[in-house]
Amino acid sequence: MPVTVLLVDDEPLVRTGLRAVLEAQPDIEVVGEAADGAAVIPLVRRLRPDVVAMDVRMPLLDGIEATRAVLRTVADPPKILVVTTFENDEYVYEALRAGADGFLLKRARPAEIVHAVRLVAEGESLLFPASVRQLAAEHGENGGNRAARALLERARLTEREAEVLRLMTRGLSNAEIAAQLVVGAETVKSHVSAVLTKLGARDRTQAVITAYESGFVAPG
Repeated sequence: MPVTVLLVDDEPLVRTGLRAVLEAQPDIEVVGEAADGAAVIPLVRRLRPDVVAMDVRMPLLDGIEATRAVLRTVADPPKILVVTTFENDEYVYEALRAGADGFLLKRARPAEIVHAVRLVAEGESLLFPASVRQLAAEHGENGGNRAARALLERARLTEREAEVLRLMTRGLSNAEIAAQLVVGAETVKSHVSAVLTKLGARDRTQAVITAYESGFVAPG
């Protein structure tokens, strides 16, 4: 089954470019387009895309609020890939905090666009870990977020789960974590699932942001 994608951007040229790049791949299918975040929820419910490529800045409803709305109101929501002009934009970090799974630069090369969609759809590793770390350093609270600290304390991660979370912040996939810890891939998958459940995180990106904002790891 191909990875299905919904494109959401107020610039027709951007949507056309993304469609051309993605539809050139045999394993990716663009199932719809929207020019504003306000149109996202009905399209997601009707088309059931695997991934939404969402512009972060739109005139009626921006990508941050559209992401919150999708995650709040849609059962089994799709992965959300924020599309942005500047990678250090505070809006991008807020979109990730709101629940987006990763971000993509509008100037990215075709191969990078395809890789981003596939990686976000798989959900087994963090997209652009160095950039997420930089965003956390510039726009996060660097360990000063009391809610994040309290959440991590309540989670009561085991020593191995904490170790897995540290490796997740480096962007390692399940297979790479398994190799690092010399354990089986299924064991790592089980630990990752436990970490996400205990932190109440929808995905790795949310868990990593909690790790940075609680001071569990330092963004720098």
